[in-house]
Amino acid sequence: MLWRGKLPHTGALVEIEALDGRIADVRPLGQHETSAKLPWISCGWIDLQVNGFGGYDLNGTVTSRSDIEGVTLALHRRGVASYLPTVITGSYDRMRQAFTALSQYVQSRHLGSASIAGIHMEGPYLSGEDGSRGAHPREYVRNPDWDEFQRLQDAADGLIRMVTLAPEREGAVPFIEKLVKSGVVAAIGHTMATGEQIEQAVQAGATVSTHLGNGSQPILPRHPNYIWHQLADDRLWATFIPDTHHLAPSVLKAMLRAKREKAVLVSDAVMFGGMAPGQYSSLIGGAVELTVDGRLHTVENPAILAGSASSLDVGVANAIRYTDMMLAEAISAVTSRPAMVLNVPQLGELDIGRPANLTLFDCHADGTNMSVRETVVAGETVYRSV
Repeated sequence: MLWRGKLPHTGALVEIEALDGRIADVRPLGQHETSAKLPWISCGWIDLQVNGFGGYDLNGTVTSRSDIEGVTLALHRRGVASYLPTVITGSYDRMRQAFTALSQYVQSRHLGSASIAGIHMEGPYLSGEDGSRGAHPREYVRNPDWDEFQRLQDAADGLIRMVTLAPEREGAVPFIEKLVKSGVVAAIGHTMATGEQIEQAVQAGATVSTHLGNGSQPILPRHPNYIWHQLADDRLWATFIPDTHHLAPSVLKAMLRAKREKAVLVSDAVMFGGMAPGQYSSLIGGAVELTVDGRLHTVENPAILAGSASSLDVGVANAIRYTDMMLAEAISAVTSRPAMVLNVPQLGELDIGRPANLTLFDCHADGTNMSVRETVVAGETVYRSV
């Protein structure tokens, strides 16, 4: 299979050949070729946080095969070649069922299964305080429990690759140490931790701030606070939700400037993404409202967001439109950077022998007219626009 396009970082015109699911060659196109009709071409986009999309929920009472496949295929239409299905705070039985279903889907090698790069476990070891807890159900928030986690990891057949937790929870620091030793990425999020507690978490091996600037109280001390502490720590990667609702454009711009090459874009998409405005109900978040401008919040408290209704392509376009990010950097923030966060840099490299995951898209320099032409996973086209 062959694909042609322009590289975002250099503008060079290339032809990429795939064989047996891997890149077999990357060669320049001849001088006679024109870039006028060629799309941009990059490594397949990676989303580290997806709760659902397009009416499909990964955190319902039962996570079904159709839910997983529906989310995956919907993401392919938005340029996402790899993602972490995100299982959030719930009862042990509900979370275990979701992990089991995701594991079985990956093992089935069914359509789209190769897009699942692991699982993100967000909770249940989070702050129980309003605001910092976000839409996570209070009754299931609890302290880290290594035995419980091992049982959940067994249900996931080892697929849990990232865990988001609050460092101030009792037992969090030794739990982080065990996570890191077992090869799982430890992330800080939904927290009210002090600077000292954040430092202890980083010393224990935490490497990521989950959706920094969100999962926090609506009103904070001006300084210091747990957002500033994480923003200033150069050892921490940080993921950001660039939907213009979780972070106002000016805030996103400032935060991306602070984190620089350690900034990663995620969608944090939930099942209501891509759906019509209105009020909905879900197991997680309860009664929620999706506004005309795409903001999703709890009905009980409109100040509390209930996840994002935007996809990663929208986030990339917003980052270019509203911040200092140029196209090349925005693409790095959804390819090479998340691959490094997961300690699988090969997912973010267009080199011979690397996985043939590609995203072909159109986008103006100012972020307008973003559209995905084709998504390729393991050398197979999983989506192509008409």
